[in-house]
Amino acid sequence: MSDAPACNLPDVLTEVTAAFERYERALVGNDIATLDALFHAAPTTVRYGATENLYGIDEIRAFRAARSPAGLARRLRRTVITSWGRDFAVASTEFIREGDDRIGRQQQTWVRFPDGWKVVAAQVSWLASPA
Repeated sequence: MSDAPACNLPDVLTEVTAAFERYERALVGNDIATLDALFHAAPTTVRYGATENLYGIDEIRAFRAARSPAGLARRLRRTVITSWGRDFAVASTEFIREGDDRIGRQQQTWVRFPDGWKVVAAQVSWLASPA
């Protein structure tokens, strides 16, 4: 018998998927208030971007406020969301931007708090263009 938490409880997957989709809409729409609301407001929250490392919600918020809203549209593919127990999940996805032959990758660690699901760690990276 395993002590591991139950994986992919249907109701939890539904909740995390909704939070992930809300985040994606806010990202491509440059809805900074929603993006901020979906990240855990703590100095321990980390976001590794394609070109920046951000430690704590203050650095994450400053990055979002300074980022250009141009060119944010993208198409997701191969999205995998896995929940572990009732309060922890990981979302992984690839994305493509029009006119860019690279494949982007994004992972988010989600935790349930009393006020809802929040990202506590995230990373964005690019695969090199195919030769």
